[in-house]
Amino acid sequence: MANDLFIAPSILSADFTHLADAVALVEDAGADLIHVDVMDGHFVPNLTIGPPVVKALKRIARKPLDVHLMVSDPDRTAMWYVDAGADIVTVHVEASTHLHRTVEAIRAGGSTPGVTLNPGTPVSAIEEILPYVGLVLVMSVNPGFGGQSFIETSVAKVAEISALCRALRVAPRIEVDGGIDANTAPRVVSAGADTLVAGNAIFCAEDPAAALKELRARASAHLV
Repeated sequence: MANDLFIAPSILSADFTHLADAVALVEDAGADLIHVDVMDGHFVPNLTIGPPVVKALKRIARKPLDVHLMVSDPDRTAMWYVDAGADIVTVHVEASTHLHRTVEAIRAGGSTPGVTLNPGTPVSAIEEILPYVGLVLVMSVNPGFGGQSFIETSVAKVAEISALCRALRVAPRIEVDGGIDANTAPRVVSAGADTLVAGNAIFCAEDPAAALKELRARASAHLV
């Protein structure tokens, strides 16, 4: 794993009427990435944003855009987000029929490709694609909505992915998304995660900047 910790605030929990201000606030507080959840109402039971918003965010964001596609046909649509300016484009293994081709297209377009696992999907599903991605995203809640409770078995899944990466001698970032806060973050970092997505824990806090800094401090102490 990486020897540095990335914090990726999820704008899904931000005030969409003041999105630029929300992005600036967490960037000033030390965010490493801006996590953007794209949901199509088919793969997950929610509908969020599309390429025009990503393109607009790219104009104002100073940190890389970490775009997580929760869509039913990423093989067809992933390049929309590459073209919109996403720095990282992560697709679900469960949704992609031609995963290797899509991952390679994302890379060829100039973005870092990532792959995502739902809570019920085994780590073995990504073994063949691991050498080709720059990031693995472990969903520690069922995707679709913010504010859900952390799924406890996610810690063991992170440890399994970390061990598999060492065995294959590859080093993608290991990102965890769902129920991440100052209490759960140290546990997944101890298991091998190096990138944390946090939505409610940051944007719904009384002082989002202080919450981000506390999350980093609590998690960094457990970085392996």
